Amino acid sequence: MKKLAEMFWNIRGVYRVAGVLDIGTHMSLVKRGNGRFVLVDGCDPDAEQRDAMLALTGGGELVDAVVHVHPFHTLHVEATQRLFPDATLFGTARHREKAPTMPWSGAPVEEWGDDHPLADVFDLSVPDGVQFVTRDERVHVASVLVRHRQSRIVHVDDTLNVMAAPGILRPLLPQSSLRMHPMLSRALTPVAGAADAYAAWARGLAARWADTPTVCAAHSAVRDLPPGGFTREMEAALDKVAGTLKRHRERYG
Repeated sequence: MKKLAEMFWNIRGVYRVAGVLDIGTHMSLVKRGNGRFVLVDGCDPDAEQRDAMLALTGGGELVDAVVHVHPFHTLHVEATQRLFPDATLFGTARHREKAPTMPWSGAPVEEWGDDHPLADVFDLSVPDGVQFVTRDERVHVASVLVRHRQSRIVHVDDTLNVMAAPGILRPLLPQSSLRMHPMLSRALTPVAGAADAYAAWARGLAARWADTPTVCAAHSAVRDLPPGGFTREMEAALDKVAGTLKRHRERYG
């Protein structure tokens, strides 16, 4: 559990592909102005991290809400709710589909507007031009991106990637800059204009969130950025998928 700003903590968890390669996952804890907390996502923290979270939040009693923002990150929903049983639970439509007995509140997160239930702490963004949930469940491109207003830190699952070497190699090899999800081509909506809509969303986000100092990415690292770095890396990431977007335009018009 790492404190990244005065009112923002990121907790890294283990997620192994094929039971072997740990690509990591995460959740973030944010303190509200009233001294209470909101948890973004869920993972399987180790005992030390779990104890630290509970100590900070009065045994969990100070956690107002838990919000799950990636439709395919569902493994730890029930365990996280058991840890914070009194918290109001928010999630996407797919979370509700996969865990229908959970006490979900309000509308699905991907449908929230500017006056959403956590508007006092977060700005949100959902990428345009892509299917939020695809038929191919291996495609995890879309999610609700979360930006903590006070610290300007961004919490993101899969939509933006930061690649880092695993295990003991991580301190020795540089992490990547921000990248778009490698399966973007499979997520773009198969209609004319989708590629342009996605590019416009990315450029708009790069401008609106230009002063972001840190991006917490689920897989597999936290990226600290210099002034202007978020805009530059978002634009560079968009350039790297230019071929994908071009092929989509050629096919769908």
